[in-house]
Amino acid sequence: MTDQTQTEASAAERIEAERIIPASPTDIFAVLTDPDGHVAIDASGMLQSSEGSPVGAVDDRFVVHMDREALGDYPMGRYEVTVIITAFEPAIRIEWTIDGTIKPPIGHRFGYELEQLDSGDTRVVSYCDWSTAHPDWKPIFPVIDQKSIRATLGILERAVRRGYPTP
Repeated sequence: MTDQTQTEASAAERIEAERIIPASPTDIFAVLTDPDGHVAIDASGMLQSSEGSPVGAVDDRFVVHMDREALGDYPMGRYEVTVIITAFEPAIRIEWTIDGTIKPPIGHRFGYELEQLDSGDTRVVSYCDWSTAHPDWKPIFPVIDQKSIRATLGILERAVRRGYPTP
């Protein structure tokens, strides 16, 4: 496979959304590294609660209690997943995969990339990438759509403006 063919295949297996948020990358990253932050900004309705400490490195983990009924697609009910950090650059990038009840693990990744702009605002890109998903699970993707990712970015902006984690 050529580099261009591989890039096109990867693009077909990734959805993303971008938003300019009037906040520093450090303030935004504080939400993204906090397990409760993930629950607070989720637009899908699946993330119900979390357990664990804020993450600070690749391979850090925390648990998220999920409710798949929010999507109404698969009758999985309530379950939990372990979030495993796969990329971590403070105030620049965070990415994770999950391990849970489904075996083999799905292998998809979610992430955020942050870029501070000259204005002081931050360009935030959120994505779901299933190019590394196990072949058995690729047919179910994308699980969430770009609208949900875009909505999560809006909730992220609101959380940061309100001084997350303070309600």
